Amino acid sequence: MAGPQSHTECANGSANTSILASEGVEFLLSAEGKVPLSSLEQKTIYLVFSANWCRPCRNFIPQLVQLYNTLRKTNVKLEIIFVSFDRDENGFREHFKCMPWLALPFDVSLRRRLCDRYHVDRIPSLIPLCMEGKLVEEDAVELIEDYGIDAFPFSKERREELKAMDNVKRQGGKLEDLLVLGERDFVVSGSGEKIPVSSLVGKAIGLYFGAHWCPPCRAFTAQLTEAYNELNTTQNKNLEIIFISTDRDQEEFDLNIRTMPWLAIPYGDRTRQDLCRIFDIKGIPALVLLGPDGKILNTNGRALISSYGAKAFPFTKTRIDEIEAALRKEGDALPKQVKDSKHEHILKLDMAKAYVCNSCKGQGRFWVFSCDKCDYDLHPTCVEEAH
Repeated sequence: MAGPQSHTECANGSANTSILASEGVEFLLSAEGKVPLSSLEQKTIYLVFSANWCRPCRNFIPQLVQLYNTLRKTNVKLEIIFVSFDRDENGFREHFKCMPWLALPFDVSLRRRLCDRYHVDRIPSLIPLCMEGKLVEEDAVELIEDYGIDAFPFSKERREELKAMDNVKRQGGKLEDLLVLGERDFVVSGSGEKIPVSSLVGKAIGLYFGAHWCPPCRAFTAQLTEAYNELNTTQNKNLEIIFISTDRDQEEFDLNIRTMPWLAIPYGDRTRQDLCRIFDIKGIPALVLLGPDGKILNTNGRALISSYGAKAFPFTKTRIDEIEAALRKEGDALPKQVKDSKHEHILKLDMAKAYVCNSCKGQGRFWVFSCDKCDYDLHPTCVEEAH
């Protein structure tokens, strides 16, 4: 049995245009008008299934436009044909206006036949025009969303190459490989100052993924700011945080970074998408901690900062083991419950990431005496035992 065709083999050659001819297609559409099928000879052909009413499609199409225009400038013989999932011809025309490639005439029956032939079960979908049906080894849409222009030629082999490159960046310990993009070899401060990435080599680095619109991010930013300021006072600036924004626009990003004491990747920089992919960031806030050698220390830095604050530095397993051992020892030295003269109920020993002491009104962390019956917490040092 012959193996599956590659994308290039599958999508090349004038023979594949006979698929469209066999489906009754007499011509294609461009912005200028009708285009004969013969214009596709010797080109690599992809079908893009999309619709104007589909939000993921409207997000994806601009990425595909950028990729298409870039590849065409390099003389790659690539053509894309739009197959509309729009509800009517007006929706089709509105969607097609933003596309620089060709389109099939709006025909619901033709679209259904092509969907059946290529097993299209979602949009957007980008597949090669093949003689033998859908022989796609990779989701080209996902590949383009992940890697942009580097995704071409959308093959399984290319995906494996790109994943290997990501792994080198993840494990390689070279900060420049992670943070430098093209000619941009700097990060920015809240005041707009450009700080060379090379000046950060040798420091512990926190890659902070967040956004101003996200309430958990705003809460974590306050915790991280406290730890950052404490460490950069006591540790001689051996920690730097790089903010990787998922803010909705430049204005929101500017507002966000002005409240932060650390640095950031410029807004809209593709490095954000690359870092999210490399470190498998699925939600925000997230904090990836790198050691002075550039190697990963912890991919769940949020939990370390939330639990231990500045005490967690330098974020190694040995340091976390020391903290936890010291906490256990401290807890062993405390009574399991107390009766405080300021409160009517028995207070039991507990542990909390953060709380406010009802006696001194100060922030507390770790050990606390709490009431099971009402919202009442005391620092162990604020207990006045009743006699």
